Order: sequence, then C-alpha cells, then structure tokens
Amino acid sequence: MDDFEANALPHIESVGRFALSLARNEADADDLVQETFLRAFRGWRTFTPGTNCRRWLFTICRNTFLRSRARGPKHVESEDGDLDAMPAAIAHMQAVSEGIVDVFDHIDVRPAIEAAVQALAEPHHSVLILVDLEDLSYEEAAAVLEIPVGTVRSRLYRARRHVQEELLNHARDIGIGTQTRPATPHPQQPGSLDGILDA
Repeated sequence: MDDFEANALPHIESVGRFALSLARNEADADDLVQETFLRAFRGWRTFTPGTNCRRWLFTICRNTFLRSRARGPKHVESEDGDLDAMPAAIAHMQAVSEGIVDVFDHIDVRPAIEAAVQALAEPHHSVLILVDLEDLSYEEAAAVLEIPVGTVRSRLYRARRHVQEELLNHARDIGIGTQTRPATPHPQQPGSLDGILDA
C-alpha cells in the first residue's frame, strides 16, 4: 500500500503527540500509536482520498483510546461554561490589577505552559492539544472528538483560562507582581501558545 505510506506515515509524529496527550505516559502512548496505525492500515479502504488524513488518524487514535478505557471512570462536565470559567476569569482580572499580565511578553514561560497543559484534565486537555498545538480548526477538532463545534469552543475557552490561571500563579511564585518588571526582555519561545493570556 504505497498510498498508505505516502499519506498516513508522515503524520506519525502528530499522532504520537496526540496519543501522549491522551495516555499521559510514553509506554501507553507508543502502544496507542501502534494500534492506531494498525487499525488505519486495516481500514485504509475506508479513507477517502483527498480528505484530511491527519484528522482521520486522530479520530482513530481517540476512538482506540476510548475503547481501551471503556471500563474506566467517567468524567462529568457541567453544561454551564460561564460558571465553570468564572474562577479563572476572576483570577485574570486580579492579575491585571496586580500588573502581572504584560510581563509574560518578557520572560520565558514555556516550561510553565507545558506543565499546565500536562496537568489539564479531560475533556479539556484533548481540545487544547488539537486546536492550539496541532492547529486543527474548531470544525476539525469537533469531528475528531465527535462533539458539537460549540462544545469545542466552550471547552477550549475553559482550557485556555485554566492554563492562564496556572501561568499567573507561576508569575506570583517567582515574585512578579505590582510594579515588578524583568531587567532584560526574553524572547518568546516557539510552541509557547502565544497569546494565551489574551484568549
């Protein structure tokens, strides 16, 4: 199947990142990637040429993961997105008043972002990975996760606000507060979810 190798295999790194975001450890993620590509290979005849192969693989990966966790505990999500987001929104307003927010343009926050994203629980973790790190559109993420686009938007809002809250806590922990500014600007690092504080 030359077309499988040409179309599917180039996405193995992206699928690996998504698998790790689901499994949360490398051994299980490796198994999940192998199972994903095995299922994709077996079902290659169902793939429609010219469509988004990466999104198709993400869907297989997620479904494979969900089947493996079918007997595990289930999360319960509130339908009130505004209520769920309120604590983080309040934290953001407090940070503005403390003069914290703008200093993130001058310090390296990548480690803090990576830790916050890793700690983010489902169902918000997968949405953040797909949209902000894998650059899928809301519609594509909705198709992968099999949820409405509106749910993608609300989950992504809450996920970004959670990461934002963790960054603000990080700023306080390292002593950044009112009238505090670093002496030397630090360039923003690639992959740091640029603009998350303005999300």
